[in-house]
Amino acid sequence: ITTIVCEQLADILGIDVDAVTVDARLREDLDADDFALIDLADAVEAEVGERSVGVTLDDDDLAEVRTVGDAVEILVARLAASSGS
Repeated sequence: ITTIVCEQLADILGIDVDAVTVDARLREDLDADDFALIDLADAVEAEVGERSVGVTLDDDDLAEVRTVGDAVEILVARLAASSGS
């Protein structure tokens, strides 16, 4: 999931994938906005869609996401929840 998030985020933001680390702050370091985060959620959902349906981030999740690592953690939790249902 970390690799998928980093690659998708780099693509969405038009930056080098090496700049996207788990400690990078989305808004401050990578200049991502909420629209980029929504695009990220959609891209990750499409990427892992064969394995789990309905992986989404809601507004509360987006408010909590500060770093790439936060996004990875939330998406891993969503994947675990969707595979358990």
